Amino acid sequence: MRTIRVLFASLALAMPATLIGQIQLSISIGPPALPVYEQPLCPGDGYLWTPGYWAYDESATGYYWVDGEWVMAPEQGLLWTPPYWGWGDGGYRFHEGYWGSEVGFYGGINYGFGYSGSGYDGGRWDHGQFFYNRSANNVDVARNRNVYDTHFRSQNESRVSFNGGSGGIEARASSEQEAAGRQRHVAPVAVQIEHAQTARVSPTFRSSSNRGNQPGAVSTRPEAVNEHRAAEPRPVIEAIRPEGAGATVEPRAEQPTRQPENNQTRRLVHPNDLTPIARPDPTNSGNAKADRKYEQQQGNLITRQNQDRQNLQQRQDSEHQQLSRQKATDSRTQQVEQKHQQQTQQLSNRHEAQQQSLQARQPKQQNKQDRPDKKN
Repeated sequence: MRTIRVLFASLALAMPATLIGQIQLSISIGPPALPVYEQPLCPGDGYLWTPGYWAYDESATGYYWVDGEWVMAPEQGLLWTPPYWGWGDGGYRFHEGYWGSEVGFYGGINYGFGYSGSGYDGGRWDHGQFFYNRSANNVDVARNRNVYDTHFRSQNESRVSFNGGSGGIEARASSEQEAAGRQRHVAPVAVQIEHAQTARVSPTFRSSSNRGNQPGAVSTRPEAVNEHRAAEPRPVIEAIRPEGAGATVEPRAEQPTRQPENNQTRRLVHPNDLTPIARPDPTNSGNAKADRKYEQQQGNLITRQNQDRQNLQQRQDSEHQQLSRQKATDSRTQQVEQKHQQQTQQLSNRHEAQQQSLQARQPKQQNKQDRPDKKN
């Protein structure tokens, strides 16, 4: 029987932002292979691609997939170094990603879309503007004005998702990557943390359910979960610095978030852009009392969520009116729209998590023999 020992795995995403990255896991089974999936269209200038990765949570039955997303950088000039799993001290450990002026070491993992194992070929900053490499990203020149096209070669074509150990990527940090690891870092922003939390509570994102494929992704072939084990796994908890001693990690910043709800290609800027909340089909578990209670809970939740949408829309409309009265500049208007997009996506993610939590309490279908007999 598999032995998986994890310390505080289920608490990692629930901790304050300043503590994320200080808890390090050591587990015995490596993550699945990276799935094949398509990158959604870039929503506009200023968004950077953060590739998908496998995270771990004991309460979520092991590994779960956190899909890639477009995220606004917390500051101009910062780039994203993806997280990775690496072998060390008899187990697999998760190295959290971070924002920095240079891309550091991410295990030699080929995440695709410009993250081919070393560095980043998907784009670059130039005079405060981010320019996108069309060879690496799904961009539309109507949305993204700063575009170039440069072909590049991947460091490896493997879809292995971990570094070191048996079957892992054999890559080591270069002196430049080690130096980047000692520079000032900014931890994942709040939008990224919330995105990971949403994936954690969704059963469809678990490797045990999706067989190592990204839910909803276009996958060319299924991948089984990696069966490699570590010898004598042991739990570890320690304060660590991301990628190198001396690196300064700053708190996460609130930033505009990814667009597409349900993998749509349109931008969700305001609550009115969201798909109307659909009332689920009536339940029929065989327990009429439990079914009525559950349907009432569903109705109450939908009412509250619709009120949340209405309240947020009113606040955003008020800000639009204020901008109009002030004759705000295009730059100021764009900042407000980015804030609105962040608010809307966070609201959508929170509502989705609430719905999933309630669905987990849905009355179970009773077997015929379990139902109480009717008295004549």
